[in-house]
Amino acid sequence: MPAATLSRAKAWEHVLRARQFDWQRGHSYQHDSMSITAGGAWRCSDAVDADASRLLDIMLPLVARSGALVMAQLGQSLDGRIATECGASYYVTGHEGLVHLHALRAVVDAVVVGAATVAMDDPRLTVRHVTGEHPVRVVLDPRGRVPERRFVFEDNSARTLHLVRHEHVERWQACHERHGHDVSVLGLESGEEGVEPQAVIELLGRQSLVRVLVEGGGMTVSRFLQKGCLDRLHSMVTPMIIGSGRPTLTLPVIECLSQAMRPSSRHFSLGEDVLFDLEFTTVA
Repeated sequence: MPAATLSRAKAWEHVLRARQFDWQRGHSYQHDSMSITAGGAWRCSDAVDADASRLLDIMLPLVARSGALVMAQLGQSLDGRIATECGASYYVTGHEGLVHLHALRAVVDAVVVGAATVAMDDPRLTVRHVTGEHPVRVVLDPRGRVPERRFVFEDNSARTLHLVRHEHVERWQACHERHGHDVSVLGLESGEEGVEPQAVIELLGRQSLVRVLVEGGGMTVSRFLQKGCLDRLHSMVTPMIIGSGRPTLTLPVIECLSQAMRPSSRHFSLGEDVLFDLEFTTVA
């Protein structure tokens, strides 16, 4: 009889089980031929195909852990662009990059996007290319400027939180009620420079949403990174040169390369794209 082989589909089932495992009470997870320890190290007594092995290596460090996780994801061209000048970004990365994004959504409690992303892209922010539960969708809209008729407001397949400055809460509550939207409007502290990432993380924590994916756009991810609020960043680079357009990250100017961020890094090939997994904090 041929030896059993762990497929990608079975590996994904282990990722979802590890996502639900109580890592505060147990240091290791065991199911069938698979053994996973806190931090994401794994062993399997069966043979493991290449796709399954890569999936486990990428995803288990995100789920085999206790406590909070704040990460971000960006898809970019070789020359560091996430969209053209007019905002066209469909799709910068390939199909495997899209599947990876949906996998990230499936292992977090909430997915966060800025107002410009919702206004221009009208994203769904649901899980469709993998099995798993939809995350809570969080719209950062301090000025209350997102158009009223957007998919995340009108679709009830997942819970949506609309975060606006306190002076806009009453108006948006009335707006969502008028349209029959099942949306929770929460007041958000916002400074002159815009949303304070730490305030967003704390607000979501009070909603029991502690594993957070900041999905876009580039300015929103940049702000979380600048404020030191990201544990990890997944940057998907595709072999495309746009030549102009919206930059992936926008951070304060530095004078020398010694001031540049140098997080620990791993990389994986996903089809034609390359995923860079950057870690900014080390969890014991």
